[in-house]
Amino acid sequence: MSSPAPTVRHARREDVPAILSLIRELADYEHELHSVEATEATLLSTIAFASPSETSPSPTTGLPQTELTTPTKPARCLILFTPSGEPAGIALYFYNYSTWRARAGIYLEDLYVKQSERKRGYGKRLLVELAKEVVAMEGGRLEWAVLKWNEPSIQFYESIGAKMMSEWVGMRVDGEGLTKLAALLD
Repeated sequence: MSSPAPTVRHARREDVPAILSLIRELADYEHELHSVEATEATLLSTIAFASPSETSPSPTTGLPQTELTTPTKPARCLILFTPSGEPAGIALYFYNYSTWRARAGIYLEDLYVKQSERKRGYGKRLLVELAKEVVAMEGGRLEWAVLKWNEPSIQFYESIGAKMMSEWVGMRVDGEGLTKLAALLD
């Protein structure tokens, strides 16, 4: 007899304390706990949540049935629960676009599974659910970034078919630099 399976669904508003806790655990794992600015209030205002009764994607489209995403509420979150009902992992993501393919895709901002729950297929399960969503929307790709020092994650991602994009370099403007860029031509 097989053991009970974990449950994955789109996050609901009542999941926010668990989401924030998992975000903080991820930040601690990445040695960046001091950088976490997220609060329950900011998560509530920036994630498109499923309704309290929502348990699965639309049977007709295969896409999530959540609040609409908007420029100020761009994210969605999958949350994974252990067979006993404890939150064990999240996949925070948003939609992106490939100009060359002229197709939407998903950018996985953060994937995290509690250290005590690893090696059970939970990370793979979250990625499979995201891949299903990309396929259902006839999207072009699922992509994400991983820290160079995180060799266990890199090996895991490569084992499921992800390819390292060594020809690309990540760029970012934030904080004071973002304010300066916005005013550069004023």
